[in-house]
Amino acid sequence: MADQDPSAPARFMDLQDPRYAYMFGFLQADGHLSQGKGQKGKLAAELNARDIHILREFQQLTPYYSSITERIRSTNFAERAHSATWSVCSLEARTIVNELGIPYGKKSLTIKPPRTDFSRPDYLRGIIDADGSLGWTAQGFPFLSLTSASTAIAAYLCHYGKKVTGTERTISRNTRDGVYNVCYYKETAQQLAAHLHYDDCLALAHKKANAESIQGWVRPADMRVAPPRRRWTVQDDQELVRLNDPAAAAAAMDRTEQSCAMRLWRIRSGRVAAPPQ
Repeated sequence: MADQDPSAPARFMDLQDPRYAYMFGFLQADGHLSQGKGQKGKLAAELNARDIHILREFQQLTPYYSSITERIRSTNFAERAHSATWSVCSLEARTIVNELGIPYGKKSLTIKPPRTDFSRPDYLRGIIDADGSLGWTAQGFPFLSLTSASTAIAAYLCHYGKKVTGTERTISRNTRDGVYNVCYYKETAQQLAAHLHYDDCLALAHKKANAESIQGWVRPADMRVAPPRRRWTVQDDQELVRLNDPAAAAAAMDRTEQSCAMRLWRIRSGRVAAPPQ
């Protein structure tokens, strides 16, 4: 059997194709599916005009008529905001993406990874390119982060990130705006960025450049590596409450006294659930 031409178009939104997996993740996070009267509606994505190249890639991958328009307007962030919008109105195209997991209307809380087989690193790269950040902290450390209102998406990044890097992340909603912020730093950010933004992948040009840039960071010789964080188990909490003494608990459980005192305070104040007796 002859090898398949990688440049040939696959079935529209075949999520095992890396290009469509990326496109779907991106649209799921930063696109909008609207529905009008009858069978009318539109799938659209509006980006800064500097990223118009990715919209042109979407247009090439879409076997239905689609358009790209540009506009300049005044916003709360800039007097002249130059944006580009890709739009497709085909009912068939909209039905496909809707069935795969892009709902009509507001979707930030409900989106989740596809239920069908999909190319995981490419899907997550689409999510990160649309709703994440990648680059350098103010202190000059590499970082990769995602801000999402979706529990399923934030949890999936944590799950996949642990498989790739071995680093565990837990999620909780930001009390200020109710979203999740999942962050990776230093070598972990380098490792995950290299995995997601591999050579010749479909990606936003500036984020792919940042992914390549952070690979050059080297940990200073005098900067220690923090040990992996130990999670508190139900049994740990039961022993801590039984002892009711941070110093005694630290000695018995091989933890720091500060860690035991903080955990005991969280249990007593109701910030974490009290363990069953």
